[in-house]
Amino acid sequence: MENIEAELKRLIIDIFELENLTPGEIASDAPLFGEGLGLDSIDALELGVALKKKYNIHIDTYSSNLVEHFASVKNLAGFVVSQQEQ
Repeated sequence: MENIEAELKRLIIDIFELENLTPGEIASDAPLFGEGLGLDSIDALELGVALKKKYNIHIDTYSSNLVEHFASVKNLAGFVVSQQEQ
C-alpha cells in the first residue's frame, strides 16, 4: 500500500505541477481538498482521468462513496487497490 501511496503522491505533484512539494511532504491522511492540498472539483476530474489512465480502473461518478475515496491519499490508495482486485 505504501508503494501506491508514494505513486499517487508523485502523480498528484506531477499533474498539478506542485513542484514546491515532495511526496514526503504530503501526509497520506491529509485532506486533498479544501484546507489540505487545496484541490477543487476540476482537480478531482483531472485526478480521476489520470487514475483511469495509470491504473486502468473504472471510477463510478455516481458512487455515494466517491467523496470518501478521494478524501486523502490513503483513501485513494485503498480505492485503487480495491478496483485493481476486481
